[in-house]
Amino acid sequence: MAAEEAGMFVVAQTIGTVLCCKCGIPMAPNAANMCIKCLRSEIDITEGLQKNVIIIHCPECDSYLQPPRTWLKAQLESKELLTFCVKRLKNLNKVRLIHAEFIWTEPHSKRIKVKLKVQKEVLNGAILEQSYVVEYVQHEQMCESCSRVQANPDQWVAAVQLRQHVPHRRTFFYLEQLILKHGAAAAAIKIKQMDQGIDFFFSSRSHGLKFVDFIGKVTPVKSRSDKQLVSHDSKSNNYNYKHTFSVEICPICREDLICLPPRVVASLGNLGPLVICTKVSNSIALLDPLTLRLAFLDADQYWRTSFKSLLTSRLLVEFIVLDVEILSSEVNVGGFKYALADAQVARVSDFGKNDTIFNIRTHLGHLLNPGDYALGYDLYRANNNNSELEKHKNLVLPDVILMKKSYEEKRQKKRGKPRAWKLKSLDMEVDDKNRGDQEKMNSEYEQFLKDLEENPEMRFNISLYRNKEYQPSEMTSVTDGDDIPSVPLEELLADLDLSKAEDEDEDDDGDDDEMRE
Repeated sequence: MAAEEAGMFVVAQTIGTVLCCKCGIPMAPNAANMCIKCLRSEIDITEGLQKNVIIIHCPECDSYLQPPRTWLKAQLESKELLTFCVKRLKNLNKVRLIHAEFIWTEPHSKRIKVKLKVQKEVLNGAILEQSYVVEYVQHEQMCESCSRVQANPDQWVAAVQLRQHVPHRRTFFYLEQLILKHGAAAAAIKIKQMDQGIDFFFSSRSHGLKFVDFIGKVTPVKSRSDKQLVSHDSKSNNYNYKHTFSVEICPICREDLICLPPRVVASLGNLGPLVICTKVSNSIALLDPLTLRLAFLDADQYWRTSFKSLLTSRLLVEFIVLDVEILSSEVNVGGFKYALADAQVARVSDFGKNDTIFNIRTHLGHLLNPGDYALGYDLYRANNNNSELEKHKNLVLPDVILMKKSYEEKRQKKRGKPRAWKLKSLDMEVDDKNRGDQEKMNSEYEQFLKDLEENPEMRFNISLYRNKEYQPSEMTSVTDGDDIPSVPLEELLADLDLSKAEDEDEDDDGDDDEMRE
């Protein structure tokens, strides 16, 4: 009304119609002057596109061949399989792909159907959209690794012999978790637990080299390789070899007490010579517990002047702290917190037998309080036959070097209670020689689990999973109430079980159907 009073007229726009040049029905004008039905009858934009494709499927590992030699693992109706199917189509670049989806088929039919929606510019710039179905026929053929396993499970091309000459397997427990997290041994056809190490068998030399390279990035190693001629075809000049990689891990482990050789002491700026190993990765972290000086040794530096531990963690003795006097404030050294302190300690085993007390200096002043228990090395009674000690003149050994706070007394109260978390393990065959040491291995594995609870730095590079077998009431967030270290719930991962998840989804769909009825 206001527009009419002002003398302005608003004209509503209308879209005119034209007659189709083929069938004569009214339609909205377009560049071809034909309706959609006539346009589709005249032009088929899917002409020349593949409607039937043959794909190679391995029934053992459920993977598909991506020519020429790559095998892709994919579940039915997964995004990975849909991408694989679309990429197998030729001449698809002539049209524009708008949408792709699976059409349900019987799982045993060896057929996969994919519905594609495409667009293409046709007569006089008109854009036509059309849908069509592509049928993929599965031809069953085992991949190279599966056929090799089926023919002879022991038929390997490359073997990696991983060894560490120490009297325990703590390093291999940790390496196992690193290998699982990064999938480093996914290509292994067999894994065998051996004395002082593990053997990994691969179907190709490249997989063995890749695994050796991974081990060298997470721990200081030295390796050598050998090959043995298996067969030779003189006509085609082809040689078949079996490759063996011998990988030795340095014998220095976390919490070891070390007496450095004079040459290493000089190269590290007169560190030590009595130091403790705080961390082993691709380098060795060495800490002087009396001065809090820290130095790192990489693999090349270590193997150039290799040395062994003075005392290992198996010789740790439990002490009780009688008094602590802090000498310095808490400092961060190499990602760990330390504080120098003078302390009075006594062996727990001496209670009721003697009054021997040691006045020592320790780097654990920020953790220890009078009445606490600690694990350390008893150098007062230790029989040291290390040749490196004789090379250092006028070296005075301390009576005791403490390594870490002990929670064993508090754990006794909760012995037998389950943990809220668990670890996965590699599918390993056990050598017959190692079956008798199962009790020793179980105790070492239990100590490894305790180390994970006490050291967040160790947990950073591995995956811990929630244990569904235990009640939530037994799972605590930080500690178990008695100042005992435990794994926080936010660090745990859910252990996904696809079969259970599918069953739950089916149950949910059934409930929804009942509600609709």
